[in-house]
Amino acid sequence: MIPLPLTRRDALAGMAATLAPKGPEPHRIASLNPCLDAILVHVADRAQIAALSHYSREATASSIGDLGRTFPITYESAEEIVALRPDLVLAAGHSGPATRAALKQLDIRVETFGLPNSVAQSVKQITRMAAMVHRPDRGAALCAAIQDALAKAAPPPGDRPLSALVFEAGGLVSAPHTLIDELLTRCGFANAALRYGITRTNDVPLELVVADPPQVLLASEAEPGAPTWADRIVHHPALARLSGRMFRASFPQHLVFCGGPVIIEAAQTLADIRRRAREAGV
Repeated sequence: MIPLPLTRRDALAGMAATLAPKGPEPHRIASLNPCLDAILVHVADRAQIAALSHYSREATASSIGDLGRTFPITYESAEEIVALRPDLVLAAGHSGPATRAALKQLDIRVETFGLPNSVAQSVKQITRMAAMVHRPDRGAALCAAIQDALAKAAPPPGDRPLSALVFEAGGLVSAPHTLIDELLTRCGFANAALRYGITRTNDVPLELVVADPPQVLLASEAEPGAPTWADRIVHHPALARLSGRMFRASFPQHLVFCGGPVIIEAAQTLADIRRRAREAGV
């Protein structure tokens, strides 16, 4: 079933419970996760941000591009975070438990966010963080921008979905019921993972892809001299013989995992890939 588009009314209704600022306004915020970095730089004042995660300076992991190199960073150790004297730390559910425990012992406020598996969950995270930093209007603006991007990226009425397979780092395949799965659907694709028996994010045997290729294969490009397993699969000679049956396109790794403003770039990229695939006769 295709998810219903997120309307402006939906976005505002979802914000109602978290719109009011929460606690005292923070003035020194440290983020420990690249997905949280991406939201934070959109909703907080620059002066409020004490540091971002080190991932935001890494080309293949950053969700904010060159902007990430203009902020201080941490490598998630308790010692360097404490040295920043933060009054708010933003952590992911998989952030280092020892670091979070140490910060809690020192009575440093830590707010934890999970990995969003839908646009709706991402909207809740945006509004929650915007309330934490006392900038709810910026959260509302970002949610509206996401809504607009998804509307523009939607396929025309009656356009049949293109089957697509998204390779992640290590050759993993994005499974159903993930955020990227929903974005594929909203942008005119059908996640081909199910046809290979993938019900959770996992790897898929190359033989299955060759025997029954998707219409579109999406994978990130490797850094020079450092190909990922996904790159090795994408450039495997067996797949080269499928050039007339399968459209291949680059889909940057940082677009696979994060919500927030990354949804906008992901939607625009998917819409462009769908257009080029159609022009190629797929």
